[in-house]
Amino acid sequence: MRLTQWTDYTLRVLMYCAATEGRLQPVTISEVAESYDISRSHLTKIVQELSAQGLLETTRGRGGGMRLMKPANDINIGAVVRATETDFNLVECFDPEHNQCRLSSHCYLKGVLGQAMRAFFAVLDKVTLADLLADPQSVVAMPTSRRLAAKPLVPGLPDKVA
Repeated sequence: MRLTQWTDYTLRVLMYCAATEGRLQPVTISEVAESYDISRSHLTKIVQELSAQGLLETTRGRGGGMRLMKPANDINIGAVVRATETDFNLVECFDPEHNQCRLSSHCYLKGVLGQAMRAFFAVLDKVTLADLLADPQSVVAMPTSRRLAAKPLVPGLPDKVA
């Protein structure tokens, strides 16, 4: 299983906003786009969706930007992933409408994968946005154009998801 780029960027926007919580100026889409080297237009759509879900407060115009609408401790990562991912059908038999698998009646794969999916969400459901910010400064990355040395967001993990 792999999370979509949409979910990845959604989590990055939320983490960035949480890491800058309390600063005077709101976060701008351009700031996040430059920091993470992500398309500004793609982020605009994500921010609109997060605003519609009640996770971000957005203000247009000069001095505008975005802020978390809830404390980071109240934003559950499992809920965010469920809201942003569109397909949790790991294999064909998870979708009863389109299941053509000839093994469905005597195969245990669906049960095993279903158990794995439940375990995946059990972990995410225990995590809040605040839990992802062990070092808020590492989340608010220096813009790519000004980075002298690439430093991963999380030690040992790559900065970008391919």
